[in-house]
Amino acid sequence: MEPPPPAPQPPVDLAALADQLRPAVLKLSRHLRREAQKVGVSALDAQLLGMIKLSPGAGVSDLADLEQMSRPSMSAHLKRLEAAGWLTRQANAPGGDKRRVGLVLTPKGAQALLAIKRSRNDWLAARLAALSASELCALAAGLAPLGRLVEVKS
Repeated sequence: MEPPPPAPQPPVDLAALADQLRPAVLKLSRHLRREAQKVGVSALDAQLLGMIKLSPGAGVSDLADLEQMSRPSMSAHLKRLEAAGWLTRQANAPGGDKRRVGLVLTPKGAQALLAIKRSRNDWLAARLAALSASELCALAAGLAPLGRLVEVKS
């Protein structure tokens, strides 16, 4: 005998879900930004270092477009990171254009990024340890949809 089909799920009130999710995500983001600041790095600096690690050779224009900021503003941020010794400019960056200069992390920049990641993970792991097994399972089940949520292009 075949099992009965699953009961239809009630429709989700998207506005109510968004109203509950938004403050939780914002608060979590604030806490994670503070962890980066404890390491001496702004949230934007951490973001830029992470982007350069994932895309070595990226240029100022690439990063400005991704962060939706002006090229002069991005250039100023990157000059500060370069002055701190966290990134360097590399001639003949990937892409074939020999005039193009790309950005790469220095060992010091990679260490700073690792310190941020450790600090954030330690903070988050301490909070996760306080949750019940069923709460942890619920969070784990929500990771894939949350990941897809932030990848949706508007």
